[in-house]
Amino acid sequence: MLEKSIFALFLFAATGFLSCNLENKDNQLPNLVIIYADDLGYGDVQSYNPARGKISTPHIDRLASEGMSFTDAHSSSGVCSPSRYTLLTGRYHWRSRLQKGIVGLYGKPLINQDRLTIASLVKQHEYQTACIGKWHLGWDWPIPDEQMNLFRPEKKDVEASEEQRKAWQEAFSLPIPGGPTAVGFDEYFGTDVPNHPPFCFIENDRTVGIPAEFGAARLFGRNQASLQGPSREHWALEDILPTLAARSTAYIEREAKSARPFLLYLSLTSPHTPLSVNDQWLGKSNLSLYADMVMETDALVGRVLEALEKSGVVENTLVVFTSDNGCAPYVGNTTQEEANDLSIKGWPWDQNHPPVAAMEEKGHYPSGPFRGYKSDVWEGGHRVPFIVRWPGKVQAGSSCAGLVHQADLMATIAEILGAEIPDNAGEDSFSLLPLLKGGNQSVRQDAVSTSITGLPGLRQGDWKYIAGPGSGGWTPGESELPVQLYNLAADPGETQNLAGQEPGRVKQMAELLERLITEGRSTPGSTQENDVEVIRYPNSQ
Repeated sequence: MLEKSIFALFLFAATGFLSCNLENKDNQLPNLVIIYADDLGYGDVQSYNPARGKISTPHIDRLASEGMSFTDAHSSSGVCSPSRYTLLTGRYHWRSRLQKGIVGLYGKPLINQDRLTIASLVKQHEYQTACIGKWHLGWDWPIPDEQMNLFRPEKKDVEASEEQRKAWQEAFSLPIPGGPTAVGFDEYFGTDVPNHPPFCFIENDRTVGIPAEFGAARLFGRNQASLQGPSREHWALEDILPTLAARSTAYIEREAKSARPFLLYLSLTSPHTPLSVNDQWLGKSNLSLYADMVMETDALVGRVLEALEKSGVVENTLVVFTSDNGCAPYVGNTTQEEANDLSIKGWPWDQNHPPVAAMEEKGHYPSGPFRGYKSDVWEGGHRVPFIVRWPGKVQAGSSCAGLVHQADLMATIAEILGAEIPDNAGEDSFSLLPLLKGGNQSVRQDAVSTSITGLPGLRQGDWKYIAGPGSGGWTPGESELPVQLYNLAADPGETQNLAGQEPGRVKQMAELLERLITEGRSTPGSTQENDVEVIRYPNSQ
């Protein structure tokens, strides 16, 4: 009898232990992988643009077939740095000092170290965090102001002087504060901005080696690197993507063996210039060097997905794939020979026949059905692919037409973690979790995206208000009226400006934009301060 009682007690304990383990497994926090493409247009992904897209993207398409594709998703800007700021902080970039343009060469950090990021948020829940790839949000470069001229000459083909090499040795031997590891990432590896100096990898807060010469002339062909500066010897742009792929897969393999969850922010350098396509992909698209680069980028995505599978963590990993802005209009039918032999002469390009038109003549439209390209406030500038795969949680092959924004990642992750976002963080972030679970109710009523010059476009439902007459970017064209109003449900190509017919709606949306500015947030909560006085449009253009 005693033996039976002991056996029953053991069986009860074992069953309870197993049940507890299964419950913990079900409630285990997911790994997070955010793949952020650079200058990939809405129409560059085949599954987003089957009728007018000619680039093969099987791995991104597979991700879409296994997850949810958002068809009305937006970055914060038509260019790079502001969109990255917003994705990482859940706050519109124009609340910061970056009212227009991008973080310049050797620019100061844009993200304040006391601001919550998605990395510092998940670290509060025992995540290991890594940023691999492009940063372009500024650093505290250890370069004295009086020596800055030694780090950025204008000529492409120039030899470094002894004075310059000495200054570089001193600066690049020091830590570089203010980067990813200062705002929540445990580790970083990347190139900061691949077409800007220093031409070398950076690991955590130090350069990998000391740049000792100016970038070789071969780095500066058309659609390659753009600004001369300090470089490692034998630096090759073609090595960047394969190295980022190797680092990312190694990180996944390492962290998959750990009991803790991980966040990987893989910020790709492509298909943005430099169009340094590797031989395996050269000419594969039969369209352009840019299209070849898109295919090489897609292959990298495939390597990351394969690493998740081989490491056995697919089922408990939420993957997000998106892009920082639309396709750049200055890429197009560039050949390898042109890329090697020609130099970019500066802006603007031939506005009557931009290079991207060469791809469109062959049937590939990188903005899909939308107007404009990178830099613009029109949809082609900031409506981007946005795919979420989360096995068992997000229905495979599903799509969502609701208005969403990259700022929403912060609140989405917070809800998944069961975390509260402080009142002074994630001011423009709405959780996408209801949509990921299959809901059809809008999670946000409005959204703001801007052009490179800061011209804002405000969405409210199907309506879009632009506080100026043109693209605000590089694409020519201007309305006769001082502002623009479009009904995107009826006119997704933004061809019919209804501002003259809908003065009441124009007034209401202009007032809403002003309220979003003055309240310092678009989410519920107490009023917050913007970092600077926000530029108003259209009068301040």
